[in-house]
Amino acid sequence: MNKRLVTTTLALTLGFSSLGVIPGLAEVKQNPSAVASDSLGAVSSIINPIKASAATTNVYNNQKAVDAKADQIINFGKSLIGKATYASKYNYEKLQFRCASFMAYIFESNGIDLGSRDEDYMIKQGTYVPRNQLQKGDLVFFGSSPKATVPSHVGIYIGDNKILHMANFKLNIAISDLNSTSFYRDNYMSARRVLPSLMPSNPATKADKIVENAYNLMNKVKMGSINDERNMKFTGVGYVNYIYKLNGVNLGGKTSVKDLSKLGTTVSRSKLKKGDLIFLNSTAGSSTPTRVAIYAGEQRIIVPSSDGISSRVLLSDYYNSQYMYAKRVF
Repeated sequence: MNKRLVTTTLALTLGFSSLGVIPGLAEVKQNPSAVASDSLGAVSSIINPIKASAATTNVYNNQKAVDAKADQIINFGKSLIGKATYASKYNYEKLQFRCASFMAYIFESNGIDLGSRDEDYMIKQGTYVPRNQLQKGDLVFFGSSPKATVPSHVGIYIGDNKILHMANFKLNIAISDLNSTSFYRDNYMSARRVLPSLMPSNPATKADKIVENAYNLMNKVKMGSINDERNMKFTGVGYVNYIYKLNGVNLGGKTSVKDLSKLGTTVSRSKLKKGDLIFLNSTAGSSTPTRVAIYAGEQRIIVPSSDGISSRVLLSDYYNSQYMYAKRVF
């Protein structure tokens, strides 16, 4: 499958950039052809799995909680059979999805944010799982051919050697056995375990609560040039101050990204933890931070923008190029 990620970046205004607010980004994954047809054939070969270490791990969730969450996600996905349809562009309200946006939707609807609707980024989250050790809730990836080096399709493992996925325009949501056709047998690429690493700790830590509060307020705040807690209006920095204050972390009421960036201790990108502050610039190579985001674990960031609050992944080209450094403030 030929895939293209089109990112439209709106021009920064001086007012928003100086207040740490990121202009809205429209990310559209275009996919004009169906990729997981049960009639696809391929020549058998061995594919080296793509490996990427998790940015965070969660040792507090027991297997019972993980299994319960996996069942919840899977059952919700099954409930959409006959309702949701395959489409080149996702539309949550109309229940129209590609394979990856369908995964994002069923996880997000059950409290697990993947931070992306793109299988290219999903395959770099969580931890690598050998094919013979798959468990319910794992994400399973396929290439467009046995020799493909990037994924073109993704589904969720539901047990009994089967996946639930948004297959193609003809089948829509399907349950497929991994040995049912040459496509699934030969084009299998890798699997990633995102549960429990994307789940809150049990009991929840301060970092978990910060991230949870940030998610819960996504659709309840208005972004602008003033801070008004009573009416839930914030600048980018004001929003961050408010979220941390709710959880007993005093950021000193800083009003600019530059002042906020002077707090805490610098953390290397490879050692990021939930609750760290991520500082970004508006121009690649600039030495001055103009924006701030909250690290949510597994390469996800919660970003104040002119459109509100959104969840993104640091792995995307845009944020990867704008990343400057991170600070740990508690």
